[in-house]
Amino acid sequence: MIHEKIDTAAPASGLSRFLWLLLPAAVLALAIGWLLQTNPLQGFNNGAPPVENLTIERTIIDSSGLRVLVRAGGSDPMVVAQVQVDAGYWEFQQEPQGPIQRGNTAWISVPYPWVLGETHNMTFVTNTGATFDHQIAVAVPTPVATSGGLWSQAILGAFVGILPVAIGLMCYPALRGAGQGTMTFLLALTVGLLAFLLVDTAVEALEFASVSAPIFQGSVMVVLTAAASFLILMAVGRRRGTPTGLALATFIALGIGLHNFGEGLAIGAAFAAGSAGLGTFLVLGFTLHNITEGIGIAAPILKVKPSLLSFVGLALLAGGPAVIGIWTGSLAYAPQWTAIALAIGAGAIAQVVVEVCGLMGRSSGQGTRVLLTHASFGGLASGVAFMYITAMLVKI
Repeated sequence: MIHEKIDTAAPASGLSRFLWLLLPAAVLALAIGWLLQTNPLQGFNNGAPPVENLTIERTIIDSSGLRVLVRAGGSDPMVVAQVQVDAGYWEFQQEPQGPIQRGNTAWISVPYPWVLGETHNMTFVTNTGATFDHQIAVAVPTPVATSGGLWSQAILGAFVGILPVAIGLMCYPALRGAGQGTMTFLLALTVGLLAFLLVDTAVEALEFASVSAPIFQGSVMVVLTAAASFLILMAVGRRRGTPTGLALATFIALGIGLHNFGEGLAIGAAFAAGSAGLGTFLVLGFTLHNITEGIGIAAPILKVKPSLLSFVGLALLAGGPAVIGIWTGSLAYAPQWTAIALAIGAGAIAQVVVEVCGLMGRSSGQGTRVLLTHASFGGLASGVAFMYITAMLVKI
């Protein structure tokens, strides 16, 4: 028989616990100091140059030439020694000057006579001989913050974000008399469109993360951000019980709004890079694609009577971020921030999917079995199919 010895010693006091915490911290400090002083890794130095990485985060094109924001990600500080544009070496200015520390950024300006609409290729050469390429697909002047430009972008954002959501919310009176089967169908429709947005948002977040600096650990950053967003919103949403009615509609609008903010960032960044031109057909495609979002927001409030101000607030919450996203993306874009914004949106949408599925079970009285009914399957398939088909109109 094995006998366990029970520790009956009194717990350590606050001061003694603090002293015991100091011991591992002191050992760690001594180890770091010894490592820095003795440099035992020098024996592994075989003369190879340090690992270098340079990420181009933003390009500004104006009358003075080309300005590029670069971020260093190598093991040692990096020195940009030469810059080529279209295979020719050009003088450049760096701000701030000197080696670029790991994780830091610097602006590199080249007085290059770029040509409107042409493709230009840049190559950055470090003092170790490593090269990093960057292509400007279509050279166009980078937008500047003017009242006219911001107003035009606001109109575009309202047309592709706020207007379709408002049109979808206008279906509210016609849907109010829906029976239980129709209610289940509409809630399942909401789950379908949110499921599509969840996948679409997550994929886009990973795409932007893949072109961000390696130091940000793109895919891990996206997953952790989305998980944190989901858990925080679940905690906030259920602090006073399971959200229903207007509260649930608000969470749906928030999730859609965060998604639209990320979409706006991408549109604004494409405009700034000169790689997108929204024609009438494409704008109409965005509008049709987002109309169902308004119906999804309206589904949880069919049994209540919100005020007109509530509908206005829901439309602005879901569609308004598209305007802010376009402004931000056209004036101050970086791939890691777009990835984070989309990841937050993915977590918010996942939270809403969980809550809407719960509402379906409670409102029908069937619990999770309602997900296996014909109305649920029909609504889910209709939501995904509509979003998928209309998404074809906006993919370029």
